[in-house]
Amino acid sequence: MDNLNYGIIGNCRSAALISDKGSIDWCCLPIFDSPSVFAKLLDEEKGGFQSFEVSADYTITQKYMWDTNILRTMYDNGEDAFEVFDFMPRYEKPDGKYYAPPDIIRFVRLVRGKPSFICKYEPKLEYARNKTITVNKEDYLESYTEEGKYDSLYFYTDLNKEDVLQGKKIDLTSNIYILISYHEKLMEQSLDRAYLKFQRTKVYWMNWADKTTKYSRYQKEIMRSALTLKALTFEKSGAVLAAATTSLPETIGEVRNWDYRFCWVRDASMVIRVISSLGHTKSARKFLQFIIDTLPDKDEKMQIMYGINGEKTLTEETLDHLSGYKNSSPVRIGNAAYIQRQNDIYGILMEVIYQQFLQFETTLDNSEELWMVILGIVKIVKQHWKEADKGIWELRTEDRHFTFSKLLCWVAIDRAIKIACVLERGNLGEWEELRKEIHDDICKNAWSEEKQAYTQSYGSKDLDASTLLMEQYGFLDANDPRYISTVQATERELCKDGLMYRYRNNDDFGEPNSSFTICTFWLIDSLYKIGEEEKAIKYFDQLLSYSNHLGLFSEDIDFKTKRLLGNFPQAYSHLALIETAANFSKNSTKEDRFKPIVY
Repeated sequence: MDNLNYGIIGNCRSAALISDKGSIDWCCLPIFDSPSVFAKLLDEEKGGFQSFEVSADYTITQKYMWDTNILRTMYDNGEDAFEVFDFMPRYEKPDGKYYAPPDIIRFVRLVRGKPSFICKYEPKLEYARNKTITVNKEDYLESYTEEGKYDSLYFYTDLNKEDVLQGKKIDLTSNIYILISYHEKLMEQSLDRAYLKFQRTKVYWMNWADKTTKYSRYQKEIMRSALTLKALTFEKSGAVLAAATTSLPETIGEVRNWDYRFCWVRDASMVIRVISSLGHTKSARKFLQFIIDTLPDKDEKMQIMYGINGEKTLTEETLDHLSGYKNSSPVRIGNAAYIQRQNDIYGILMEVIYQQFLQFETTLDNSEELWMVILGIVKIVKQHWKEADKGIWELRTEDRHFTFSKLLCWVAIDRAIKIACVLERGNLGEWEELRKEIHDDICKNAWSEEKQAYTQSYGSKDLDASTLLMEQYGFLDANDPRYISTVQATERELCKDGLMYRYRNNDDFGEPNSSFTICTFWLIDSLYKIGEEEKAIKYFDQLLSYSNHLGLFSEDIDFKTKRLLGNFPQAYSHLALIETAANFSKNSTKEDRFKPIVY
């Protein structure tokens, strides 16, 4: 079965996806949302790639180096073997800043014998819109475009460059390196230089992992997810990407294909909450600064999403010359959802701000600016909470009074009150009245006596996985009969063989056909909290088995085949994995909590 058997490498500037055969099939340079230089993922013929092609007698295996985002691919035929270490350089310089160039380095180590391969190099710049020309400049191969927008790429190696260009078989007799860079290098490149960057990058990731909170259960899975979330952060601005890709379909052959290389306030806030809980508070502070920087005017409304440099216009277009992943067109760049109104984003952001104030109180950087953001959010929620919106799932047509949106409006006011108590500021009496008004409105209009559950929207009989978060955000207790009933009803209607639909009702494109991975984690966490621990852990272990060979998840899973679908790797999925696994550890027995961690 075809699957998203890819690993991600990255350096908090950009990322690349490398297949389980060792082929670079997706990379955008110089940053995450730049045009692609390799896009075989979206068109096997036109997209472009770089790979090592070996004869059929080689077995190819792949894994990450211990607690790093360095990917190791082994090629072994029994007598001859070599391995490739793939990474994008990232390490701290003496001035405290990070070296993170728009480079991919492939360090190739001879293991034994005399292995041979063909080094295929076929970059296709600017989403392969026009022809890419590659020429030998002796010190490097230069690739560039002549038509359309000019772009270029540079390939350094100690292999024979003509053998690479001509696709000739190469016998490996010693270690070698490949450096693919968006920039022409001013210093001479060498194997020693590549190896030094490899070691420095390895140390960076291992140090980052060492600073990450450890748990007694599922530590391996938590760490891989944490490293993946870190790889999806954009160091320059503090933004967090929803995923590294565009247009990977939610269902093969359908049109639910979107560009996720942007920063959704909701997704990013959830990621930051989790990353901060793992001990990486610097990321939380940078993200809050990103939000401050995108809201320069007190009266400016927050968008649901921004470009990773804070761009506010994300015009959507289709690339009709690309066939799409497994011929699932269209391929989209940009995302028209940026114009939508989704009232839940205010509560989710306020939760992150609240957690930071809890940790740092008035010593928090930019606390005065954040207080102005809080006042602005309260004002917006007060004015608009009664209005319909597009909801968490970004329906592109009808606005509704979604329960989750109302819930997060309540969260926004609740957390504002709590922050105001810390700072001894704010109009508490008025805010408390507003909080109660929203609370009573949800209890009255979102509850269905017939379903014995909180439903997707006011007056609806449709259930929605997002209502499972009512306990997590403190609206209901886990032992509240209405919450228990909601969890049980939602499982009955939306769970299929241990996997969850977001909802079953028709949306803009009909009835959903795939499972939304984060929703399955939400169900598992909810079942655990209401006391169905055995079932929750059974579902969790089953879900983990559906990850790819490296423990990575996309956005969706096919109910029948268990194939990974949707953009990849998905921040939503990995943040929910961490939260669920961490809750298992927090609520485990004393004896279990103090067991030694086994990797």
